Amino acid sequence: MLLLILGVALWAAVHFWKRIAADHRASFGDQGKMIVAAGSVLAIVLMVVGYRGWEGTVYWGRTPAMTGINNLLMVLAFYVYAVGAPKPGKPRVWLGRKLRHPQLTAVSIWAVAHLLVNGDTPSFVLFGGLLLWSLAEIVMINRAVPEWTPPASRAAKKELIPIVATVVVVIVVSLIHIWLGYNPFG
Repeated sequence: MLLLILGVALWAAVHFWKRIAADHRASFGDQGKMIVAAGSVLAIVLMVVGYRGWEGTVYWGRTPAMTGINNLLMVLAFYVYAVGAPKPGKPRVWLGRKLRHPQLTAVSIWAVAHLLVNGDTPSFVLFGGLLLWSLAEIVMINRAVPEWTPPASRAAKKELIPIVATVVVVIVVSLIHIWLGYNPFG
């Protein structure tokens, strides 16, 4: 339990660092990126180990309907993440120009999808915690920079790139889940 909570807290802390203490984060220069990266990796390890080791109360489980909805939401989440992959200000595909925070939106979709099929205490902490983090991050960014200019458009043929990336990532993530003993297809 403690490892999972620490993992979620560390993840939020290293990502909020730039929002809450921008000057402090900037004083580290490029080393700040390394600190965030190392903290993120450690947070992921803590979250995985903590989640797998915590047996909590189960309030609901998977149903075929929720599994199907979860899988559709996961495809959407991976696609939304992929359309936000270019660096800020770089040309994006259609949906990437409509969403101000595509990657944080993708994390929110991912978290909701997982909460639909995992109604236990560890899932509430992990997926609920990351959902709250992503929503708080969106609010903090919008408050810090209220004006937003959508990025330029990419060529129409570039629309295929996030679609292919989504298919590849869905396959890889599905195989990883199966390898870990969690069949994402029910």
